[in-house]
Amino acid sequence: MTADWIAVDWGTSTLRAWAMSQDGQDLATASSTDGMGQLASAEFEPALLRLVEPWLEVSKPTPVIACGMVGAKQGWVEATYAPTPCKPQSRFTTAPTSDPRLNVHIIAGVSQSEPADVMRGEETQIAGFQRLNPKWDGVICLPGTHTKWVQMSAGEIVSFQTFMTGEIFALLCTSSVLRHSVVGETWEDDAFLTAVDEAMSRPEALAARLFGIRAQDLLHGLPPASARARVSGLLVGAELAAAKPYWIGQSIAMIGAQALCDGYAAALSAQHVPVIRTDTSQMTLAGLKAAYATWKETP
Repeated sequence: MTADWIAVDWGTSTLRAWAMSQDGQDLATASSTDGMGQLASAEFEPALLRLVEPWLEVSKPTPVIACGMVGAKQGWVEATYAPTPCKPQSRFTTAPTSDPRLNVHIIAGVSQSEPADVMRGEETQIAGFQRLNPKWDGVICLPGTHTKWVQMSAGEIVSFQTFMTGEIFALLCTSSVLRHSVVGETWEDDAFLTAVDEAMSRPEALAARLFGIRAQDLLHGLPPASARARVSGLLVGAELAAAKPYWIGQSIAMIGAQALCDGYAAALSAQHVPVIRTDTSQMTLAGLKAAYATWKETP
């Protein structure tokens, strides 16, 4: 089996690829742990070949459309950002290759000058949502390590804002005094929603309420499930308070891992905000298909 073209999602820790037919059918999939974070610049081409070589034509180059951190400064080649307002996929950067069977093009991320912000990879998921919902305008929320809130209008990214909520949660749970109180992976929904409400009503008290979790554990034996949920709820609540201009009075489309989206959707539902849930992998692949169609039309 050979591919007419290859779709690639290349993140910091993983590499995923799909062998695609000309009419957009995925014929095969493959993945590896050769993420951007483990590779030097010269190692990207060999890593890709290890994964997709069985799909390549011998007599001609196979187009490869890649998104994600592969286009970062530390990646294969830097794919310079497209400034807002812009369509989610408006630039491609050709990666240097030595194997004549490869023709690799990396999708550019998106930048915002004021306030300064960047995204890389999310633009492809956004393009995928647009491909499947062509008449949709509104706000897309992408929960993750760095959650994005993105305002869309007439097929363009108009503005966006990034919150380090997921990374702060991980740091607090592994590297702060709270690590002693949040052991395990158990979760309490009521504690999460109560904490969201507390942080939204008084976001300036975030640091004090976080330490209060440790104090409650020491003095009253706060269960780890409640402690972990409260840490997350306080952080998400503070984020929602800051992101209010993006979600108030809006219908929200959400793209991300199910567990993360569950929390954000529950928090927004408590504010009477409707949420459209989507599948991350489906949005990514749909976005790569959209990018391939755009690339083919590029002079």
